[in-house]
Formats: sequence, C-alpha cells, structure tokens
Amino acid sequence: MIQALIFDFDGLILDTETPIFRSWQELYAAHGGSLTIDQWAHVVGTASLEQDHFARLEGQIGFALDRAALAPMRRQREWELVLAQPLLPGVLDYLQEGRRLGLKIGLASSSPCRWVTAHLERLEIIGYFDCIYARDDVQRVKPDPELFLAVLAELRVAPEAAVIFEDSPLGVQAAKAAGAWCVAVPNPVTRHFSLAQADLCLGSLAEISLEELLHKLEGMRPRPA
Repeated sequence: MIQALIFDFDGLILDTETPIFRSWQELYAAHGGSLTIDQWAHVVGTASLEQDHFARLEGQIGFALDRAALAPMRRQREWELVLAQPLLPGVLDYLQEGRRLGLKIGLASSSPCRWVTAHLERLEIIGYFDCIYARDDVQRVKPDPELFLAVLAELRVAPEAAVIFEDSPLGVQAAKAAGAWCVAVPNPVTRHFSLAQADLCLGSLAEISLEELLHKLEGMRPRPA
C-alpha cells in the first residue's frame, strides 16, 4: 500500500529545465558555439556546475571567455525565463489529493536548497511538504539514490510504499535504485530522452488523478532497478 509521494522539483513541479537549457543555448549561440538536446541530456537531473558548462563552450570555440561578466548575465536570463513559468499541470491537484488521502509528501532535488524553497514559497505550495532534501543535505546527488533514501528515512516509509515522481533519466535511475515506485513525467526538454526504466510514464500529472494512478500501480509489478 502506498504511504508516501516524493517529488523531484526542477522540471517536475516547475519547468525550470527549459529556461536553464534555453539560457545556456542562447549563450553558446551568441559566442559561436552550439548546444543540443542530446548534449544537455548528460547533465539534466544532476548537480552540474556552471564552470563545467563554460569549459564545454570554450572547448568548442577555442578561446577563453570572460566568465565573471557572462555568468551573471546568463543567470539573469535564466531567472527571467523561470519566473514566467507556471506550476506544471496537475501538480497542485496531486498535492491536494495526497493530503486528502493522508499520504506523506516529500521532495528530493539535486538543486541547492535555497533555489528550491524560494520557488516553493513563491508558488505558495511549500506547506504541502513534510520534508525537503536538496543538494546541500547529502554527499551524493542523482543518479545516486541518497536523496531519496534520506527522504524515505525522515518520512519513515519503506521504499516499496512510496511513489517517486521524476522527469529525467538520471532521476528515474536514482528512484529505482532507492527501491521505490517511479512515475516519469517528462517536460518539454526531457521528453526527448528515454525514461523506460520508470514503472509508468505520463504525459503530465493532469493525465489521470492521483487515486487513478495509485489504483493502476496496485495492479502492476515494479520494474527492477
């Protein structure tokens, strides 16, 4: 019996993936480089570092950039794009329905805690979560399962009694490594990637109600990690 729901943040609750990708893609293009979805697939869902992205771009164009000047400009562009994003479809319904059903609700993100909590507060949904774990709270982020295992431990729920909602291949990998059920809900960026390791894949959380989803999982066998 499912006792808990665990949500990723970036790309699952709020589509931050598209703005982040677009801001870097625009920067690459402005300096004669290129950034494709396939290249981006290697960093989605991880704690990728800004300096790594700059290093890849400099490797393409063959000369060093003024990172100190460009970094805040790119971050500002990312922030502008993120602020224009609404909650993804079905997210609020699932949070409300989860509360009504008496389920525990957690969040596990490879992003910094300040980034996650600032958006949750701005969107007025932080009160739905019983616990929140982010990059700052663990030694290893996704695809390592440490974030999910930490949330499960705090919620006092066995992995097989939890459903993890993820949008990226590395997030799905971490969820399955934790031993939990995993429902993949890709966003406009991650829909280009394979999420076949998930137990179930939805076009959005608005596709079916939470009760319908839980009923569907009851009749399934979980996929192996």
